[in-house]
Amino acid sequence: MAAITASMVKELREMTGAGMMECKKALTEAEGDMDKAVDVLRTRGLAAVAKKAGRATNEGTVMALVNDACTCGAVVELNCETDFVGMNEKFKAYAEKIATAALAAKPADVEALKAAEIDGETVEAVVTDCIHVMGENTQLARVAVAEGAGVSSYIHGGGKIGVLVAFDVEGIDPASADFQKCGRDVAMQVAAVNPVSATREDVPADVAEHEMAIYKAQAAESGKPENIQEKIAMGRMEKFYKENCLAEQDFVKNPDQTVADYVNECAKVLGGTIAIKGFTRFALGE
Repeated sequence: MAAITASMVKELREMTGAGMMECKKALTEAEGDMDKAVDVLRTRGLAAVAKKAGRATNEGTVMALVNDACTCGAVVELNCETDFVGMNEKFKAYAEKIATAALAAKPADVEALKAAEIDGETVEAVVTDCIHVMGENTQLARVAVAEGAGVSSYIHGGGKIGVLVAFDVEGIDPASADFQKCGRDVAMQVAAVNPVSATREDVPADVAEHEMAIYKAQAAESGKPENIQEKIAMGRMEKFYKENCLAEQDFVKNPDQTVADYVNECAKVLGGTIAIKGFTRFALGE
C-alpha cells in the first residue's frame, strides 16, 4: 500500500473540505487512491462540507468554561457565517462541547484540540457535524487554557467576548461562591476595559519601550531642560501603566479603588490572599 503523506492529506482536504483526520482515514482505507478516498468521504457525508468551505466565517461565539475545582479554564472561539447561527443555542452547544474537550485535553493549539476526543469522537468530527446540522461553514478559530490556584470566567454579550482570569490564592477555596464572585468581577473588568497585561511587570518589553520612546519625544518638544523632560516622560509612563495594567486600573464597579484594591478587599473578607496571575480575553472575530 502506498504511504499516506501529509501532502496527500492536504490535497484531499482541499478537494473535499473534510477534516484532516477524516481525510487521513479515508486515504488509508482507499490505500492511497485519491478518487476512492473522495468516494469514501462522500459515502460518509463528509465531502458535503466542501460546498461550504469557501464561505466567510465572520460570526460565531466565544465559550469559556472552568473545571469544578476552579483551578483550570478553557476558552474557544467557534466561527460561522451568520449572527443568526452564532446566537443559536444548538451552535452554542457545539461550542460548549468543544470547550469541554479543551478543558480536559489542555491543548497547545487549535490543531491539537481538533485531534482531541470527547464522547468517542474527535473535536474535528464535532465541527464537521456542526456544519451538517447548522448548514453553515464553521471554523474552530482559537483556543486557550488557563491554570492557577484559582480560575474564573466571564462571557459578555451572549458570546461576543470570553475571558479567563487566573489567580494565585492562599487560604481560600477557589470554588467558593464568594471567591468566584470576586473572580467574575475581575473578569468583567477585563472584558470591559481590555487591559494590556495583568501587572506592569507583565507588559511586553517592546510595548513599554515603544510607549516610553513616544513620551520622551513628546517631552523633548516642550523645550524644557532634560531633567524635566525625563520627569514628564516618566509621569506619562505611570499614567500608561495605570490605564492599561489590570491590577492598577480603576475598578469599573467602584472607580474610587483600583482592581488590586478590590481583590485585596475580597481576600481580607475571605481570610486569605488573592493576587491576579494573568488573563486571556477573546473578542469574537478579533
